[in-house]
Amino acid sequence: MATDVVMPQMGESIAEGTVVRWIKKVGDTVDRDEPLFEISTDKVDAEIPSPAAGVISEIRVKEGETVPVNSVVAVIGSGAAAAARATTPEPPVQTAKAAEPPKASAQADGASAAPPPPRHYHDRDDEPVAAPAAPPAPPARMEPVASRPPANGSTEDAIRERSSPLVRKIAKEHNVDIAQIRGTGIAGRVTKDDILGFIDKGNGGQAGRASAQPVPSARPSEHGRPASASGAPVPVAPKFVPGAGDQVEKMSVMRKRIAEHMVLSKKTSAHVHSVFEVNFGRIAKIRDAKKAEFERAGAKLTYMSFIIKAAIDALRAVPIVNASVDGDNIVYHQDINVGIAVALDWGLIVPVIKHADEKNLVGLSRAVVDLANRARAKQLKPDEVAGGTFTITNPGVFGALFGMPIISQPQVAILGIGNVEKRPVVVDDAIAIRPMAYLTLGYDHRVIDGAVADEFMSIVKKTLENWDPNAI
Repeated sequence: MATDVVMPQMGESIAEGTVVRWIKKVGDTVDRDEPLFEISTDKVDAEIPSPAAGVISEIRVKEGETVPVNSVVAVIGSGAAAAARATTPEPPVQTAKAAEPPKASAQADGASAAPPPPRHYHDRDDEPVAAPAAPPAPPARMEPVASRPPANGSTEDAIRERSSPLVRKIAKEHNVDIAQIRGTGIAGRVTKDDILGFIDKGNGGQAGRASAQPVPSARPSEHGRPASASGAPVPVAPKFVPGAGDQVEKMSVMRKRIAEHMVLSKKTSAHVHSVFEVNFGRIAKIRDAKKAEFERAGAKLTYMSFIIKAAIDALRAVPIVNASVDGDNIVYHQDINVGIAVALDWGLIVPVIKHADEKNLVGLSRAVVDLANRARAKQLKPDEVAGGTFTITNPGVFGALFGMPIISQPQVAILGIGNVEKRPVVVDDAIAIRPMAYLTLGYDHRVIDGAVADEFMSIVKKTLENWDPNAI
C-alpha cells in the first residue's frame, strides 16, 4: 500500500515550506522515522522523518520548490511493487509556467470570469514556481481587487486572501493598512516588494489614513541622470558584474530570512548600544567549584548560564527591556522568554527558553545545551524559535571583544557577550589579573532611554560581580 508524504504543518502561522534537500532518492529504501527530506520555513529548518517504511517510488517536489502545507511531496511504496515502480523511468514532470495576467478584453460586463489557477510562491511573493496544470480560463476584464467588494465574507477576509503571512507581519509591525497598497501581484495580491516600497516612501504607521502622503518624485537632471526634487543628482549604483573567477550561488532560504529580518529591524528600531565591562573573577571561582557537581546532574556550567540568570534578574527589575512595541502601544510581557542565538554552519537561529525566570541555574544550563544541540541537528520545532521577549548573543565565543548586535523584532533589546579573557585591571588601587569581558546592550531608543538601559546593565554587572555562591 502506497503512503503519501506531505509537507508538514510546522506551526499554526506557517502556510508553506521549501524543500531544501532530499536525503533519500527514488528507489531508496527508507525506515519509518528515518530522515527523508529537509525543509525550510520562515521559522525554522528541520529534517522531516518518513511516515512509513518502504521504498521511495515517487518524488513530486524538487529541491528549492516551495509548496503549501499538506501538499504531497513524495510517495512511499512497499514491497516488490514499489521497487519495480522505482526502477521504471518516470516521464518528465510537466510544470506549469507562470501564466501572464490576462489582458483586458471586449468581453461583456455580465460575463463571469473563471478564477486564476492556483499558484505556489517562494519567499518572494512575486516569484511563481511549479504548480499543477489547470485548464486555461476565458479572458476576463481585470480590475483591482480592492475595488471589488468580496462576494462572501468581510473586507478583512479579502485582504488576507491577497497577502502572504510575511506581508501581514510586516504590515502589523509598521502599523500599515494593507488596503492602502495597490498590489502588483497576481489578481492584485500585495507582495513583499509592494509593502517594503510603501514603507520606504515614509508611509509606515499611517494605517488610519485613506491614502499615503505624496512623495516628491525624482526628475531628470541636465545630464540625463535622475535628480531629486531639490535638483541634486541621485546616486546610481553601478551594475555588479561578477569576475571571470567568481563563484555565484543563490542565497539559501534561511539566509534570505535573516536578511529580511535584519533589514526590517534596522528600519524599524532606533538602535543605540551601551557597553559595560564586567569582572568575572567571582563567577570563575564559583564555576570551578561547582563544575563537577553540575556535570553529575547532566548540565554544563558555563559563563552563559550565569549571564542568563543575571539578565533575568535585571529584566524583572527593569520590565521595559522585556517589552515590545505594537504601533503606538508598549506591551509589557508577563513571561520572560530568553532567545539564545546559535551559530550554524549554514546560518543563524535563535531558539527560545520559555519561562526562563522559572528555572534555576541547573535548568538554564540544561536548556541552553539542549536547544543548541537540537538546533545543529535540525530538530527544533517552530514554537521553539518563536515567542522570545529578550535575546542574548555570544560573539565572544569566537574571540570578539564585543559586538553591536541588531535587535530581533518585535523585541526592544538584545544583549551581546564578549570574550571572557584575563586582563590587567586596577583592584583596590593595585594592578591585578582578572577574567574580564565586555557586555553590550543594544536597545530601541523609541522606548528605552540611555539612563534606563544603563540601569539594566548596572544590575547585570552588579549581580555577576557579587554573585551569591548559594544562589545556584
